[in-house]
Amino acid sequence: MNITENAVVQMHYKLTNKEGMLLDSSEGREPLTYMHGKQMLIPGLENQLNGKEVGNKFVAEVPAAEAYGQKSDEMIHIVPKENFKGDGELKPGLQIQIDTNQGQQMAIITKVEGNDVTIDMNHPLAGMDLSFDVEIVDIREATKEEIEHGHVHGPGGHQH
Repeated sequence: MNITENAVVQMHYKLTNKEGMLLDSSEGREPLTYMHGKQMLIPGLENQLNGKEVGNKFVAEVPAAEAYGQKSDEMIHIVPKENFKGDGELKPGLQIQIDTNQGQQMAIITKVEGNDVTIDMNHPLAGMDLSFDVEIVDIREATKEEIEHGHVHGPGGHQH
């Protein structure tokens, strides 16, 4: 069976940036399981998985525009210190969760100066070209219920 829309795919992967630095890996864990065509992966990777079959091993080079996009200055904000709750020290590099109109979102503090805290809400991998070393370990057809729900059930997926 080849990877097509609504296929449930299990794959192992190793994610690196263009300098070869390891960013993430499924090594030592269960394979990543997802339903193809449901936008569960970055577009550049999902597109390169089309048509692959069990046992295929390949490297998917994904430019930033097809991954997490370019960094946007509109996602960088200066926020007054008093808007932060908790006792922890605010310092550059600290990852925080903030409430937005679209719900909770992750941000990274990039600068603290006086009463001003600069936060970056860009995805941490925005602006990066990525490389995925992939091995397809299983493909099956999604069940009718999985297709209706838009996600995988059972091992590697959502439990009902």
